[in-house]
Amino acid sequence: MSAWEKMLDKQGLIIEEKLSSFLERQTKGAINYHDFIGRLYEDLHEYVSRRGKRLASCSTLLIYKGFNKEIDNRILNVCAGMELYRHSILVHDDLVDDDEARRGGSAIHKKYSQEHDSRFGDSSAVFAGNILYTLALKAFSGSGFEPDKIVQVLNLLNDAFQAVNESQVLDLLFEHKKPDVNEWYVMASKRAASLFKASLLIGAMLADASDRDLELLREVGEHIGYCFDIQDDIIDTFALEEQYGRKPGGDISKHKKPLHIVYTYMMADPAQLETIESAAYMGRLEDLEKIRKVISDCGGLEAAKSRSREHANLAKKLISETNMSPEVKDFFNSFIDYVKESLNWYK
Repeated sequence: MSAWEKMLDKQGLIIEEKLSSFLERQTKGAINYHDFIGRLYEDLHEYVSRRGKRLASCSTLLIYKGFNKEIDNRILNVCAGMELYRHSILVHDDLVDDDEARRGGSAIHKKYSQEHDSRFGDSSAVFAGNILYTLALKAFSGSGFEPDKIVQVLNLLNDAFQAVNESQVLDLLFEHKKPDVNEWYVMASKRAASLFKASLLIGAMLADASDRDLELLREVGEHIGYCFDIQDDIIDTFALEEQYGRKPGGDISKHKKPLHIVYTYMMADPAQLETIESAAYMGRLEDLEKIRKVISDCGGLEAAKSRSREHANLAKKLISETNMSPEVKDFFNSFIDYVKESLNWYK
């Protein structure tokens, strides 16, 4: 395990303790309201507790530490809120994409559909995601920070939530059209980029970072978001199922337009485009293999990788200009290098 992964694991465990304690208190109140609502909260607790990298909340924690030099209980409350915010989006993502599982467990809408019907499951997931967002606001507002700082942070969080929902609508629209590179960036500017910007800026604001550092981190978050988005989409298309933890090619089967597909439509010849179109409703691995070959052969994959690397390099340059501690700078640089290097795994 690399140094950055060890740091992420260590900080993630601290955040998970705070998150679990918060959700246990909320679940008690829900049980007193109604047994079934109490059970829903228990299921949400289990969903949020599934192990992941906790990258968003750990970024908030480490940025705060990078300026403040230490961690306190207030920032841990905020980080619990970041995890709840992130998972409120994931519950809705699972529903919109009709994904059956998330990190080895059932998606919320699938879990409740199995017990009653799809309308009940889908509707419950809508409300469950909203509940998680509200719990995130509670965690922020009860964090212990000064009221004016809480107002700043909540305004930033609401802007991020608005942005990610707007991007999701465009992502759906792109299933029915072929965006160009500029239009893809319009969508992506409010997708992962909005999460990373919020994660970094919230930690920096609460640590009283300078206006200059806030501006630098706003740009850092955007570039990391693009870099991560492009890499994550490439993984969905090119990773093996045993690596990915679920069946690959989900984005393509839903006619989504990740950047490597956008470039493929620009760069492929007519015969290659015909292969893509004929295999678009692929249900077999050999269909996915044909699509992968076209993406690679026409240069679409390499063009997307190149863009991801550009954003990674810009993020690292901007990080070097901040006043964060060397330890935290090293963490983010190592993580960015990992994302860059992982692009080489997929051909």
